[in-house]
Amino acid sequence: MNRLQGKRALITGGTSGIGLETAKLFVAEGATVAVSGTNPATLEAARKELGSSVQVFASNASLVSDQPKLAQNIAQAFGKLDILFVNAGVATLRPVEQWDEAGFDREFGINVKGPFFLIQSLLPIFANPASIVLNASVNAHVGMPNTSVYGASKAALLSLTRTLSGELISRGIRVNAVSPGPIATPLYSKLGLSQDQLKNVSASIQSQVPAGRFGQPSEIANAVLFLASNESAFTVGAELLIDGGLSL
Repeated sequence: MNRLQGKRALITGGTSGIGLETAKLFVAEGATVAVSGTNPATLEAARKELGSSVQVFASNASLVSDQPKLAQNIAQAFGKLDILFVNAGVATLRPVEQWDEAGFDREFGINVKGPFFLIQSLLPIFANPASIVLNASVNAHVGMPNTSVYGASKAALLSLTRTLSGELISRGIRVNAVSPGPIATPLYSKLGLSQDQLKNVSASIQSQVPAGRFGQPSEIANAVLFLASNESAFTVGAELLIDGGLSL
């Protein structure tokens, strides 16, 4: 229960789903934790659920201007940072012909641009050693219809996993990624679908998973814990696919 004892961690998008589950696990493993998010309701709910020992910051993952502010808050709260879990993200599913420039920019802004500039802003306060974990997706690997822009944004994160690994390892910063398959989180409820449509989409996705079910947020959190801990000290630029066999 002390795999992160003495570690200081920031989890973006840490107020619900995978991020919230990871925050709870990190606290249980001895870490000092901060989470960020944008939704006032989930920010308040996270404060209550995680307790007063966890710092909760309002920060928009898509705004470049918000990233130095978040880094400054972390510096003031922790001094140094040992772990960053880049979890904030958005999944918009639509056919190619229905995309416009604004939607494309929003998807890449939240999933790629914001995370890149957050990492840049945090560089001065990363400890040595430190661990960065990026939350990518199985959709970077499979040609699932209606995921063209989402999949491309997650493929960009996997590219950053490799290139930043080569650039930052000399500073003692390891960069790795988790790529979840279908996970039972509030993400799917944000797709703007009716309940009947949501049931049909869920059933269609589940039928493609050899394991026959959706994954649980705790299963991703445990993988992030491994990559964040000293147990993975020799793991650099790697991707853990946690998809129930969807990418086979």
